[in-house]
Amino acid sequence: MSGVPQVKVGIMNEPEVNFVLLGEYSLSGGGIVTGEQHAQATADGKVMWNGVCADKVIFEPRDAEHDSFELKDVTIGVNFHWERKENQKFRGALHLIVENGKLTAINVLSVEEYLQSVISSEMSATASLELLKAHAVISRSWLLAQIDKNKRIVEAKEEYKSTEDTDEGEMIKWYDREDHVNFDVCADDHCQRYQGITRESTERVRDAIKATWGEVLTYGGELCDARFSKCCGGVYEEFENCWEPKHYDYLEARRDGADEMNFPDLTKEVNAEEWILTSPKAHCNTTDTRILSQVLNNYDQETTDFYRWKVEYTQKELSELIFSRSGVDYGEILDLQPVARGTSGRLYKLKIVGTKKTLTIGKELEIRRTLSPSHLYSSAFIVERHDVTGGVPQKFVLRGAGWGHGVGLCQIGAAVMGEKGYNYKEILLHYFINANITTLY
Repeated sequence: MSGVPQVKVGIMNEPEVNFVLLGEYSLSGGGIVTGEQHAQATADGKVMWNGVCADKVIFEPRDAEHDSFELKDVTIGVNFHWERKENQKFRGALHLIVENGKLTAINVLSVEEYLQSVISSEMSATASLELLKAHAVISRSWLLAQIDKNKRIVEAKEEYKSTEDTDEGEMIKWYDREDHVNFDVCADDHCQRYQGITRESTERVRDAIKATWGEVLTYGGELCDARFSKCCGGVYEEFENCWEPKHYDYLEARRDGADEMNFPDLTKEVNAEEWILTSPKAHCNTTDTRILSQVLNNYDQETTDFYRWKVEYTQKELSELIFSRSGVDYGEILDLQPVARGTSGRLYKLKIVGTKKTLTIGKELEIRRTLSPSHLYSSAFIVERHDVTGGVPQKFVLRGAGWGHGVGLCQIGAAVMGEKGYNYKEILLHYFINANITTLY
């Protein structure tokens, strides 16, 4: 393990945490502990465990290879349509700290050990070897890039921005890593799915990690911010349309197919409408359940329509939904108007017109969370207005494309490429334009 960095992963944040130490663990203050445990946050911001209050409690495994711990009722898919709780097991150390009046459980382990679970959590551990290799490289690259970015921000004493200064009448924000201060990444879809040894692992996953050990994507000598999502919908989105206004040359628009440069300008409304209302050929345009099962875990497979999808709301339903999700009283919703689209057709600015208020919102995830009880599959949608009475639609139909932000590797498209015989390096360079594959350690 020499030279392999460690990662701190935030697993859960609750008023209290129940867990089981499956082996002997050394306690930070001295002593050995094992078995069922309970901890909670106190009113004065301390960790209460075993009758003692402390700023933090650390459990280190005595046998790192065989010892593990189980956390009870971990929430996965936070705020998404597949949200649920499950018990999860982990290797490595367990740190308990208090954040915002709640107890945060942090798993500390090596990057390569972490990746074994990420690959199995983000996809099925039975996926093709080339797909697993590709995902190992991008997951490693993304993780190390975020750790590096966080170090630079801390050292420079900078504050991460998640909003854009705009003219009056706009509210533009994005969601990235700004809320992770005391650990490197979280364990849910906000960062990368990490579910410990609950989803780990097969010999094929271990082979993929071993074959790509220490490999990362770089561009111009810098680690790539290697993003990925479930389904791009046919064309890749660009980074700056989802997060901070920064362009990466390796994250540019391409068609998810063999003819990469053959795609329309989807920033134009007429082209986006035609694209979304049809089903163009693309790697990720597949209904092959065998291929999809390589990418989609059991709860992901509850989503059946993702390349092209439809959501319907009555005018009353939409008005109540937007108010409950945004906290903004628009009154009755009169219209949803596209303002700006990215390269995949995803909206990053949408005007909401109401009887009391009109406001343009963005970026893509803010749009997705505002227009759904959980999140829309993507912000690549067009708006149909039905049963118009007195100029007011009584029903809104959103017809959309893709699943997720669409930046970087398209997981379903990559799975199809693996089935077609592409190797992992070809898959990576299809999605990360002119990047290099570099061995870091």
